[in-house]
Formats: sequence, C-alpha cells, structure tokens
Amino acid sequence: QVQLAESGGGLVQAGGSLRLSCVVSGLTFESYNMGWFRQAPGKEREFVAAITWSGGRSDHADSVKGRFTISRDDAKATVYLQMNSLKPEDTAVYYCATHRWTIGLKYSSGEYDYWGQGTQVTVSS
Repeated sequence: QVQLAESGGGLVQAGGSLRLSCVVSGLTFESYNMGWFRQAPGKEREFVAAITWSGGRSDHADSVKGRFTISRDDAKATVYLQMNSLKPEDTAVYYCATHRWTIGLKYSSGEYDYWGQGTQVTVSS
C-alpha cells in the first residue's frame, strides 16, 4: 500500500520559513518523480514544485521561484519543500504527490498517481 505522509506545516509570520517533509512508503522511491501542490480555500489545486526520480531536474512555479526549493533524500524516502520569505498568499494546504519516473517533469495534478493527505500552512501578515 502506497502512503505519503506530509509534515512540517504550521502558522508562521510573513517573512518566515518552514520546511515541509513528505515520507513515502510502499513503492521504490528512487524510481518515482515527486511534486508539491497547494490548494487555498475557494481555489483550484496548483503546482508548486517538482523533482525527477534522479534529482537531476527540478522546477518551481513562478510564484515561488527564488523562495521555495524542492529536494529529495532517497535514503530516507523523503521529499522536502524548503519555504523561505513566506507571504500571506502562500497560505494553503500543501500536498505531496508522486508518479512513476519520467524524463520530463509533470505540472498537472492529473498526471500524479498517489497523494498525501496534506499539511496546512498559514502565513500571517
């Protein structure tokens, strides 16, 4: 059974930092690309960041470039999202997701096979 478990969310003031973690089990982690998405109240789920199975390629949404960084640790079967210079508009539930390895990155939520339950991030002004 595939499981993805996010942690690290919370309440932080604008300008602060958080690091989200997502521990994956039930699959061969190093054979899977990973992604982070977020969903704010009343809005659609949106792409935040993605990284390939090898860690050789990654990309971030324009809204978070320069502030957020995705990374992975295959030994721990964990993907991270380091979030710096947080803004109130970053407030959302953050989800990690995975799909079987591809050469390219995937940006659409529909292309991911497995999802975590999400972790709430709230940024106060």
